[in-house]
Amino acid sequence: MVKGFGKLEVKPQQKREAEILRKSVLSHFQHLQDPRVERTKEHSLVAIITIAILAVLSGANGFVGIQTYGKAKQAWLETFLDLPHGIPSHDTFGRVESCT
Repeated sequence: MVKGFGKLEVKPQQKREAEILRKSVLSHFQHLQDPRVERTKEHSLVAIITIAILAVLSGANGFVGIQTYGKAKQAWLETFLDLPHGIPSHDTFGRVESCT
């Protein structure tokens, strides 16, 4: 699977910023109740919500736009989000949104 636009070289200051982002994201979203069925949880709810918020703030329109943003920024997103299965599909963003 192609990941974003290549490997991101992370500098020491960026590592510190990524850790701050990780802690901030987790502190805000870790207590949300996940409405999805257990067998369909390939991506964490925290990752899905975080990517969606960042994408919309960056001008993404709709679920395809959110997915496109995620793929373009995947290397950076992986510095503070756990994305073992890559970026969720636009269908996944839509399904999660419809559950909330």
